[in-house]
Amino acid sequence: MNQSIARRIRNVMATAKKTKYSKIFAVVSITVLIWVWADLAKTDEFTVPTATMSVARSANPNLWVSFNNKLSVSIEKIKLKGPTSRIDSIRRKLRDGSLVLEFFLDPETEAMDTPGEHPLAVLEFLKKSDQIQQHGLTAQSCEPKQITVNVVRLVEKSLDIRCVDESQNLIKGATVKPSQARMLVPEDWEGEKLTAKVQLTRGEIGQARLSAIEKTPYIELAAGVTREVPTPVKIMTPPAENQLIDYTITTAILGFSLSANLQGKYKVEVANLNEVISAIAIRATPQAKRAYENMRYHVILEIDDSDKDNGSAEPLRKELIYNFPAEYVRRDEIVLSKQPAVARFKLVPLATIQAPPTTAP
Repeated sequence: MNQSIARRIRNVMATAKKTKYSKIFAVVSITVLIWVWADLAKTDEFTVPTATMSVARSANPNLWVSFNNKLSVSIEKIKLKGPTSRIDSIRRKLRDGSLVLEFFLDPETEAMDTPGEHPLAVLEFLKKSDQIQQHGLTAQSCEPKQITVNVVRLVEKSLDIRCVDESQNLIKGATVKPSQARMLVPEDWEGEKLTAKVQLTRGEIGQARLSAIEKTPYIELAAGVTREVPTPVKIMTPPAENQLIDYTITTAILGFSLSANLQGKYKVEVANLNEVISAIAIRATPQAKRAYENMRYHVILEIDDSDKDNGSAEPLRKELIYNFPAEYVRRDEIVLSKQPAVARFKLVPLATIQAPPTTAP
């Protein structure tokens, strides 16, 4: 076979192979298109039990946009429709937590950037949502069908800054520098409403007694909805004693502290009992005062073993121990505002008290 004939044979075989591969490629492409068409033709529905709508962070800072004073609102029973494979995919992602349906409302895009109440048709909003469209699905229905969007205009005003504790009680004597700040607040705020708070924990209150601490005040637009003042402030709190209030405990309970050597053998007789359990004057925080009132014993008379050996006919004399709650003592939140009372007492052997009377022969 000469070279010319061999070359022609090779060309014919190459052409045959190309024709065969082209046919195979065409068949595979048509098959894939049929599968895709079949998948798209087969649709399914899925109801998302709950989703969330929030206000977009990029919203106009001069507006406070909320859903009845709440930052977000729940959307329930969103019925989605689309290809079965897409429905299966979103169902799986919602179940394993890799997808969370949260929608963000941009007031300007929805033409809701003027003060007042604006009704939002929820289904129409969802139909335009990129989060649903990118999954190849459409929203069919939802609950609720309409949501009210509240828009309040904010204007810059001067606010007084007050220092409070974790229970929102005013910390008396605290100094805040600067004592005022300017920030955006609802335009109808006047008088007492023009107040920002800076909150200190117990530890911070103690720290601020020694040196100024820096914290950021905030305003409360609604329950649980706060905004921070643009600049922080420095706070100093007064010594603990300056925060205490005068109280009188009118009903005191006396307790005795005796060792095991004396218990069951002696009776304590207090000569000036009325004086011992009379009104107790203290200076305390309201919390410390309540805790002290709830103590089992308010004052304690401590008896030493050596007290039984007192040979004098005169009563023993000892200062009472005031049973203040330890945690409030550590924080200097309760003190006695007068000199401790002194108890006058005797130890009487129980055997003497219990001995039967002697009879004459």
